[in-house]
Amino acid sequence: MSGAADAGSAYTWERSFRLWDTYFALIWVATLVSVLAADHPGRPVRAVAAALLVPLVPLYVREGRRLIQGDPPDQRRTIGYLTAALALVLPSAVLVGETRLLAFALIPQCFMTLRLRSALVAVAVVNLVPVAGWALLWRPSTRDVVFNALFSLVSFVFSVAVGIWIIRIIEQSQERAELIAELDASRHEIGRLSEAHGALAERERLAREIHDTLAQGFTSLVMLIQAVEAELDHDLPEARRHLRLMDETARQNLAEARALVAGGAPADLDGASLPDALGRLAARHDAVLEVTGPVRTLPAGPEVVALRACQEALANARKHAGISVVVGVSLAYADDLLTVSVRDDGPGFDPGAVRGGYGLAGLRARAVEVGGTAEVRSAPGGGTVVTVRLPLVRRETP
Repeated sequence: MSGAADAGSAYTWERSFRLWDTYFALIWVATLVSVLAADHPGRPVRAVAAALLVPLVPLYVREGRRLIQGDPPDQRRTIGYLTAALALVLPSAVLVGETRLLAFALIPQCFMTLRLRSALVAVAVVNLVPVAGWALLWRPSTRDVVFNALFSLVSFVFSVAVGIWIIRIIEQSQERAELIAELDASRHEIGRLSEAHGALAERERLAREIHDTLAQGFTSLVMLIQAVEAELDHDLPEARRHLRLMDETARQNLAEARALVAGGAPADLDGASLPDALGRLAARHDAVLEVTGPVRTLPAGPEVVALRACQEALANARKHAGISVVVGVSLAYADDLLTVSVRDDGPGFDPGAVRGGYGLAGLRARAVEVGGTAEVRSAPGGGTVVTVRLPLVRRETP
């Protein structure tokens, strides 16, 4: 997009500069014709004046165009170029008054290439010196001198006014160009930051999904392996039951990994209701599910958060309280609220003393995303209750 804009601006500048070249050429041709067709002085003098104008063309093509296109123009080269141009124009203008027509081409160049103070001096020279030299050389009538002097003075004032206006336009254009460059740089920086923020958010989402699915599944597998090792020698039926749970957990982890890669719904919710998904999840953790209220289909957001919250709470219960404690899961449907609660009668802990960790923080973040809340109530020796309340009508959250 910026490349196209740069190409368009370059084309506009080149087109406008060709118009300026045409303007200079027309003024130069008109001046040359006026000098050659003048009634006074004689033909030899007019020929000398016209010959002085000829080198202006290569001088402009070689130096003038480059200086006008410069941003900013080189002041030393500009002074050299205008000094050479005036060395040709002023003698011609003193010899033949019609040469003063070239001021219409030189004065804009002064304001386009010089600083304001230097430009004013150059414009004064272009307007006033030819008239003074012409009057001293040819001694015209007082009426002609006064008329030409007034015309030169008016031309000088007009040139100064237009020149200052041109300089102000150039300054505004430069300021706008700088502003556009800053805006373009800011746009690129915003794009870069947005991309980085999007990548960070996606990385955080994936980390949370992996923690709530694959990591919890692997934790369950490790705990089931430990249980099987303890039961092989004295309780084969229970060991076989745990082996079946291991098989189911491994398959569930594989399904979750595929769903995570595909970006689809959680494997437990794929084609199943929320109570069915929580029932299977509770069975894998030897927990009991209780459902109250009118069961109905809900939006995907609250159901996914409820499932992930239950996965996190059950995994934490088995990891920290052990496989021997009693764990219960309750799912309550209300008109405008869905409540999931996981409780255990384990040793408990002090929630205020927990620092770091990803599970509880991710659980709370998930709840907040859909306008809900997550609460952990526990005390040493008093078991633990994790309660997640999710509104079924979305509330704005800070």
